[in-house]
Amino acid sequence: MLIDHLYRQLLDLESRALRRRCVIAESPCAPLQRVSGSRAGGDAPERNLLGFCSNDYLGLANHPSLGDALADGARRYGAGSGASHLVSGHSRAHAALAEELSEWMGPYIPQAGVLTFCTGYMANLALLTALGDAQATLFADKLNHASLIDGARLAKADLQRFAHCNLSVLAHQLAQCSTPIKLIVTDAVFSMDGDMADLPALLALAEQHDAMLIVDDAHGFGVLGPRGQGSLAHFGLCSDRIIYMGTLGKAAGLSGAFVAAHPTVIEWLVQTARTYIYSTASSPAIAHALRTSLALVAGEDGMRRRADLQQRIVQLREGLSACVARYADRGWQLPESATAIQPLIVGSNADALALAASLEARGLWVPAIRPPTVPVNTARLRITLCATHSAEDVSRLLDALDQAAKDLP
Repeated sequence: MLIDHLYRQLLDLESRALRRRCVIAESPCAPLQRVSGSRAGGDAPERNLLGFCSNDYLGLANHPSLGDALADGARRYGAGSGASHLVSGHSRAHAALAEELSEWMGPYIPQAGVLTFCTGYMANLALLTALGDAQATLFADKLNHASLIDGARLAKADLQRFAHCNLSVLAHQLAQCSTPIKLIVTDAVFSMDGDMADLPALLALAEQHDAMLIVDDAHGFGVLGPRGQGSLAHFGLCSDRIIYMGTLGKAAGLSGAFVAAHPTVIEWLVQTARTYIYSTASSPAIAHALRTSLALVAGEDGMRRRADLQQRIVQLREGLSACVARYADRGWQLPESATAIQPLIVGSNADALALAASLEARGLWVPAIRPPTVPVNTARLRITLCATHSAEDVSRLLDALDQAAKDLP
């Protein structure tokens, strides 16, 4: 019965252009990658694709210094940690990384303590389940990442969602709330639209209503701020009301995540965060290499890469704006975004898939994002830029997109 039921569900997904498949990357993460397999199903020969789908915003994932640091970490500490952090898996490499991240976040969260996690998903589940007890209310933006949504569902707290970035609704909800603990939960950079939360206004509401502000900065850490220290640095914020989650598998080029917060919050997570307590600690070699990544992000190389990325963002937005105007009859939209995430909303699932397939036939790799990841009738091409994209790469994408649009019925 189960197999038949699942098979029918899969056929239904296929009929609605919602079935997902993996493509295999045969070469290291870079704008030009060798891939095999097909999102349409079945086998496909290996081919080179110019990708606009990676979260490797600074182009560090294949940086030789990180490869060397990873190898050095493996020589020093071995490949695996061998246990959870609270048993025997918390190495000197993990401790040194947490100390360095604490120094990074100190100007924005006074006396910041840091706890590291294997993934950002695990960090967000930890935060909301450990802090969202029966005495709390969570106030969550409706376009928050799936990990925040799942964490809120698992928490014992009351959950109130507010329309995307609608601070007047949030203010009303906070004013009506009677629970002693109030937690505002938001992405800093929203992963599907690329827009930014108004963190200064959210922090002001937190201060006004005696709330805490949980910020998921997965797409801001490493990219925003003068030294890549993220959205808090970008806005110049400093408050012990902020609980900050940053991921280390995007702009930092490796993997993992961390939470920075008041030391009491961190100690409570150590005692109660199930995804921390009951998971084998990440590889100490990765923790060791992340310190080299932080140096790259904050140094002159990181500054140059962020400047290059900004140039590519401006170039792409100008080209996409012209494309939307040329095909105004199709109702395409280009949301406001000053970040590396640039979504071209085309509406129907079929059109998004057709555009992605047409681009792939021209040697470009751009993902079609469909419900339930995004709302119904907002299927899109989610174009992401990296510092290692050239001006010629972006021009090639824009030219190919124009031709792909002409191919649509």
